[in-house]
Amino acid sequence: MPEEIEIDTERARELAQEAGEAQRESAADRSTRVVRRAALTTALFAAIAAIASLEAGATINDALSLKTEAATLQARASDQWAYYQAKGIKAAVNQAAQTAWEASGKKPPAQLGVDAARFINEQKKSNDQARAFEKERDAKSAEADALRERHHGFAAAVAFLQVAIAVGAVAALARSNRIWVCSLVLGSVGTTTFFWKLVSGGFA
Repeated sequence: MPEEIEIDTERARELAQEAGEAQRESAADRSTRVVRRAALTTALFAAIAAIASLEAGATINDALSLKTEAATLQARASDQWAYYQAKGIKAAVNQAAQTAWEASGKKPPAQLGVDAARFINEQKKSNDQARAFEKERDAKSAEADALRERHHGFAAAVAFLQVAIAVGAVAALARSNRIWVCSLVLGSVGTTTFFWKLVSGGFA
């Protein structure tokens, strides 16, 4: 009669329990790793977002200041053009007076010639000054536009980083590696945008 094969069910149960505990511990370790990674990257993204936010504020303030200077220069240029027109009118009146004297067969007073030369000289100076103001105005305005463009880049970087921080918090709560990867991608886009704008324009 063949011997019955004894099955050690107790040992099998112990092995099954050990395997289950090992699997639970492994899952707990994975969850802990996800939480740690999410916390680390979220803190890093928060620091970069804070710097990007400061740069965004600084660039827009500088841009507004330059636009104000450009407006002031435009007002000065307008004043000079008005002065230019006034001197032109005086020169025309002076020329008409000289013509009237000459038409009557008389020699114009010498002062009319002196005044005409002075008006023409003043008109030229006014023209040069107005053009100089306009050139400076255009330079300030272009610089302000470039700073505004940089500001938009910094603002976009801050937006990406803020979303990455929020998604990282969700990843930590859900203990989800996939969600954490999404946070990492968004944060990387924000960080890249920030450093690109920083390097392309220098510190504000």
